[in-house]
Amino acid sequence: MFTKEEIMQLLKKDILSLTLKPGTLLSETTLSERFQLSRTPLRDVLKWLALESYIDIYPKKGNIVSYIDLESVEQIIYLRSALEKEIMKELSSQIALSDVQKLSDILDRQRAVIEEDHATDQFLSLDDQFHQTIFQLVGRGFLWQLIQQSNVHYIRYRKLHMLETGKLIGIWHEHQAMLESMLNKETTKMDDLVHHHLREDIHSLDFLRKFADYIKK
Repeated sequence: MFTKEEIMQLLKKDILSLTLKPGTLLSETTLSERFQLSRTPLRDVLKWLALESYIDIYPKKGNIVSYIDLESVEQIIYLRSALEKEIMKELSSQIALSDVQKLSDILDRQRAVIEEDHATDQFLSLDDQFHQTIFQLVGRGFLWQLIQQSNVHYIRYRKLHMLETGKLIGIWHEHQAMLESMLNKETTKMDDLVHHHLREDIHSLDFLRKFADYIKK
């Protein structure tokens, strides 16, 4: 038998990985059978998921996996962009060889997984590790964790974004350019690098057309 916490984490994982796609109906009967849990505690789980925007609960329709809210995504991107520009400039003024090696090692692993089957999840994890490390190296790890708390729409947007042909190698090259700009203390380049890296496709018509079924209308 699963605990309520275990069920919530499993459903979150399925939603963030897009195994449960936006718009999917979460039947209480099906979930009750899957997790061997009665409906009353299961409804508590669904309420928690709704509070964190993983699902929407409609009185007549039922429990629906939330559609990706691009307004929420844009707000997170705006926040990350503003923070990372300043954090990169701060790190460039004090970056040590050990810091460069740590970031280079992450990028080496990220480059290697591009050639593997089903690379997106591993690449995405290393993408987070690269940016998180930049925050941590200047003592801003708390801000990184704060951003992660309101991330359900942004994580799914990024996963779709990385499914685009050729995106992974392009993102890796951008990471390399960001590291080089910090190493060379080229602070004038950092604003444009971060802006392009984080905001390039948020309003792309191709992206909006291709993934229209995933996006909140």
